[in-house]
Amino acid sequence: QEDLLESGGGSVQAGGSLILSCTTSQDIYRRNCMGWFRQVPARAREGVARIHTRTGGTDYADAFRGRFTISRQNPKNTIYLKLDNLTPDDSGTYYCAADLTCGQWYPVGRWGQGVRVTVSS
Repeated sequence: QEDLLESGGGSVQAGGSLILSCTTSQDIYRRNCMGWFRQVPARAREGVARIHTRTGGTDYADAFRGRFTISRQNPKNTIYLKLDNLTPDDSGTYYCAADLTCGQWYPVGRWGQGVRVTVSS
């Protein structure tokens, strides 16, 4: 059983929206902070957004602030990333991450398998 099960990736036209979800097999409160990262070819995996699973406090990387929204639904042990007003530059593989040290992007305790987002112009 996958620890972090992601869904919601796909193809969308520029200006569109997607919602990514990540469900943990563990009690979400045990995951400390969780977040989303993005990776594109030839570049390092970069932090997008993170959320404190208990307080709901959020933080965003500057490049994604304003268009992307991270949230959680604790009874479902699930976090979400809503991506709005997408551009082709937002394409990439988005990874769910758990057991982050809150306030930091790294280290990451656990990665999801990644979901592909493709935005066409």
